[in-house]
Amino acid sequence: MLQRDTEYFEANIGNVKTVDDLVNDRRLLSVALGAFGLEDQVDFKGLVKKVLQEGSTADDALAGKLGDDRWVSFTETFGFGPGETVKTGDAAAMKNLSETYKVQSFETAVGEQDNSMRVAMYSQREIQVLAEDGTSTDTKWFNVMGQPAIREMFEIALGLPTSMGQADLDTQLVNFKDRAKAMFGTDDISVFAEPENMERLVNVYLARSEIAEFNASNSAGATALMLLQS
Repeated sequence: MLQRDTEYFEANIGNVKTVDDLVNDRRLLSVALGAFGLEDQVDFKGLVKKVLQEGSTADDALAGKLGDDRWVSFTETFGFGPGETVKTGDAAAMKNLSETYKVQSFETAVGEQDNSMRVAMYSQREIQVLAEDGTSTDTKWFNVMGQPAIREMFEIALGLPTSMGQADLDTQLVNFKDRAKAMFGTDDISVFAEPENMERLVNVYLARSEIAEFNASNSAGATALMLLQS
């Protein structure tokens, strides 16, 4: 099915000239969104259409307001926004997109067996991109907070409680930066462009995830035993 979907995408994306052409073809849209980890948005056609139509160059464009850089990358990839050039006819770019979709799909399949590993694989790739972009440190952290998988990885690796998400964004920002500085000696996400720092982050995340899962399993087992004994 994956092979058929990517072949269909590569064979037909060049015929897409408008936003409606893309949004109204579910197979094309599934691959397009899936390449950015946004496959769960395929049924929200109104949102997707608005993001594509507004592009990313205007300050008030929806893609920039969603707090998730994946939407910005998504709309920039296709170029339907005002003053932009439609890129669906760029065969090389669309081929790269379909290859990215394959990677995302593989990560999803891995996640069906081990969600922590999926989070690690996805986050490692996305954090690398984030680390190398030219935005400020605070902007990078806000992007981390806006992407569930990356946020989960940092929260667990840095030993932060999930309940922290109920605090205001400025408080969350301070907590993320303080913990990162304590563990890595800096709060600058750019350090994760260095393989040794990325490896440490991934290993700590996986270890703490496994410990949490083990503790939860033991707790459930203890509860079951207590019920049996009673």
